[in-house]
Parts: sequence; C-alpha cells; structure tokens
Amino acid sequence: MTSVMSTVNIDPARLAIFDSLVGSIAEEMGATLRHTSLSPNIKERADFSCAVFDHVGQLLAQAAHIPVHLGAMPESVRAVERLAPWQPGDLAILNDPFLGGTHLPDVTMVSPVFAHGAMAGDQPIGYVASRAHQADIGGMAPGSMPVARELIQEGIVIPPIRLYRAGQLVEEAMDLILRNVRTPDERRGDFNAQIAAQRLGERRIADLHEEYGEDAYLQTTDALLGYGERLTRAALADLPHGTWQFSDSLDDDGHSPDPVPIQLELTLDEDRAHFDFSGSAPQRAASINAVAPVTRSACYYVIRCLLPPDTPMNSGLFRPITFTLPERSVVAAQSPVAVAAGNVETSQRIVDTVWGAFNQLLPERMPAASSGTMNNLTAGGIDPRSGQPWAYYETSGGGLGGGPEGPGLDAAHSHMTNTLNTPAEALELAYPLRVIENSIRPRSAGAGRHRGGHGLIRRTQFLGPAQLTLITERRTQQPWGSQGGGPGKTGRNSLETTGPSGRPVRRRLPGKVTINVEPGDIVRVETPGGGGWGEPPSR
Repeated sequence: MTSVMSTVNIDPARLAIFDSLVGSIAEEMGATLRHTSLSPNIKERADFSCAVFDHVGQLLAQAAHIPVHLGAMPESVRAVERLAPWQPGDLAILNDPFLGGTHLPDVTMVSPVFAHGAMAGDQPIGYVASRAHQADIGGMAPGSMPVARELIQEGIVIPPIRLYRAGQLVEEAMDLILRNVRTPDERRGDFNAQIAAQRLGERRIADLHEEYGEDAYLQTTDALLGYGERLTRAALADLPHGTWQFSDSLDDDGHSPDPVPIQLELTLDEDRAHFDFSGSAPQRAASINAVAPVTRSACYYVIRCLLPPDTPMNSGLFRPITFTLPERSVVAAQSPVAVAAGNVETSQRIVDTVWGAFNQLLPERMPAASSGTMNNLTAGGIDPRSGQPWAYYETSGGGLGGGPEGPGLDAAHSHMTNTLNTPAEALELAYPLRVIENSIRPRSAGAGRHRGGHGLIRRTQFLGPAQLTLITERRTQQPWGSQGGGPGKTGRNSLETTGPSGRPVRRRLPGKVTINVEPGDIVRVETPGGGGWGEPPSR
C-alpha cells in the first residue's frame, strides 16, 4: 500500500484514547469468541485472533492473540471484496490459503460494519474479522493437518462466500461445510462463537463511529495509521543501515529427508526495510509450503518486537516494509500444494531466519533461536465412551533462546504461536486421552553465559483406537546459539507400546508422520531447547 502519512492534527491524548478504544473492541471480540466457543482448542488454548479494519480494509487494531495472523488478516478483508456490494447483516466466511487464508483449519469470518441508521446503498464504515483454528475441517486425517501433498487432502476448501445475507443464515453454505467435517456439532458451536464475536464487533464499531461523527472518525483513523507508520519509520531509521544475509532450514518436507533451505537478504535503508527471500527452496509436493501472507506476518512480527511496546498494531506498521518473494517457493506457495505445516512450522523457521539476520546487526539486543517449532499433534477417532467422533489438536512449547539480559524461558510457546496448552482436566473430559506426563525436559537447553530455555516432555495415552499425526521440526536441525552460545538440543518423538512379551517398547517416530494407535499406546513428544547466548563460563 502506498504510504500517505496523515497530516491531520489530532491531539495526542485523543489519538491514544481512540487507539485504546479500537484495541479494546478487538479484545472484547476475542473474549466473546473464547467464552462462547465449544472446542477446547478455542476455549482453552485460545487459538484465534480478532481484528478491526477501516472502510478500505486497513488494519486498525488486532488483539494480541496469534502473531502468525498479524499480516494475514488484511488479506482476508481484501479477498472478500469480490462479494460487494454489501448489506447490513452480511457475513463472509473463508479458509482458502490462496484466497485470503493461511491454512485450512484457520477459518476466517469477515463482516462489513454500517453506521447506525444506514440507508440502502450506503457503504461500510469498516470491517471486523475473526480467525479461529478449527480442530477439524475434514481431509485425509483427523485434525486436518496430515502429511499431505495437495491442498485438497487437508480438508474442505472454502473460498470467500456469504454465510449470512442481510442477517439471514445461508443454510446451504453452513450445511455444505458441516457435511465435510468429522465433528459437525463442535464446528457449528465454534462457528456460532465466531458469529457472536463478529456481531459484537459490528455494534461496537458503529457505536464508536456514532460517538465521534463521520468526519472525526475518518480523520482519527487516518491519523492513527499515520502514527503507526511514523513510529515504525523512526525505529528503522535508528538501526544500522546496510545489507545482511542469513539462512536456516527446515528438517525435511515429510516425504524426502532433504533439508528445506530458507534464504534471506535483509536491507535497511534510511527508514525502510526490505526482505528478499530469493534463493529459498521451491515449493514442494508437501505441506511445508507457506503462502506469502504467512511470510509477511513472520517479518512484521520481528519488526514489531523491535518497536516500543505501546506502538499501535495497525497497517501503518506495514507501510515502510517491502518484500521480494520468489513465486512458487516455500515462502510464497501457489495452488495446488498443501500448506498446513507452512502456517505452523515454516512460519517459525522464517522467524528464525529473520531473527538471525537482525542478530548480526543487533547482537546486544537479540536473543538466540528459540525452539523453532509448534510441535503439532493432531488425533481423532471414535470415542469409546460415547460412540461419537472426536478430533483433537495440540501444540507444545519448548525452550526460548537465551539473550543478553538472561536465560531463556523453559517450556513456553514462542514467536508465531501465542497459544496456551490444553489443561489435562479439560483434555481428559473432552477426549479419550490421558495426560501421563507434562514435565521440563532436563539438559535440553543450549549452553551459554545465559543458557537457553529447556524444552518439555509430554506423554499422552490413548484410551481407544485413533489416528495420530505429528508435524514437528527441529528434530535434526538444532536451534542456533548466539554470540558464542551453544545450540539447543533437538526434539524427539516416539511411541510407547507393549511388545509381544508384555514388556514396554519405545519406537522412534519421524518428525512428520501419520500412524494408527491402539488403546494404551502413549505418544511421547520431547520438544527442543533454546539456543544459548554468550560464551559459556569457564569452569
């Protein structure tokens, strides 16, 4: 988007109040979504984001939910423009990664906001959007994150369509979606929670618009975007100028054992940043491909980490940042390849690559690499307690990188994921599963003056037959240390079963795999530690 800094003179206090107001609307949408949802993935893990946009689709505020959605949500608003003209009560739904989405489980709803008393033919004054990770959206494996080659294997693909027209549910659209998932009742409940969040956001924005009045509302939104841009440009101007290169790799693509390189050339010039990913691997017939909005989100996230904490989270931040993304690469994939792991795993490696480039120019500020994986586990089957289908999704934290100010945190989610873990009590109530162990993984941290964080060990037992998929990383490529610090320990997956003699047997599992499990089997996920920072103390 072309940069047009606001020249409207808005009182700073008034601007700060407005920023807090639009931010609180996004947060209230998130609270509504979480507390009215049905699945543990949304209710307990908080795997969702909510955002508010102006009348042309520029991000005004996004609640501090999931960083991987940071630069991708505006793409969803642009994608639904094909459905215009709008009416009050309209609501669009989509999950197509190549038409405004990120990966299929992340279902996005977008609705136009109209002023109170809007007449026929009036244009929206803004938009609100929510994106929630649905625990199953169909496809070849429960949880909709299989070791796939094509997008269609990962679930039902929803292009931008109307789910509500003038306030009335389009029953055929809802029926079509629910007929293609394993857990339709749970999906309907979570969709209704998103719809509730959308309707609340619409009311709050209309109220705010009425309170400010048309002219003042437009002037203040313009000024807020300009303020975000100025803060970003000022921060970039204070950094060293030049060009830095860094590369990192994914372990493999789930089908071939070969690493998948990601190459970055970072250029900082005056008050601008350019990210050039030329030389990154071509897209694969695998699920590790990331669509361009995911790559941009990873870069925006790192820039956001360098800005003052009170910087508004809006489209102004994006304006000084440009990209070179090679087409049909793992950082700018195009149809028809699979993308589920690109959103959750490749996004993490892109962050590590960008983080590594900034580590060269800001060694006194940047920590070492964190665990670099979400350690995705999906599973499902028929619940022996009820005879009903179930589908479960979980991510697990790892060690954070040590930094100049101290050691990394142990067993925490980092970077592109900002979710919680499902509490054992909620998990065991909802699914035929039992948490056997959830502990800190000893001796997994990278050594250094400030050590990295330790990973964790999570052992989950199956109480009935199920299909299990693991999509994990940093099983062969270690999280790197910084300034002489050592790398974190790689992760490890295994399955604990009972052998023919009745003795326990532990079988090593690949980083990306789908297998069938039996009652009593235990999946063991040992997550990576973070890299260390600084030379370790001499003994």
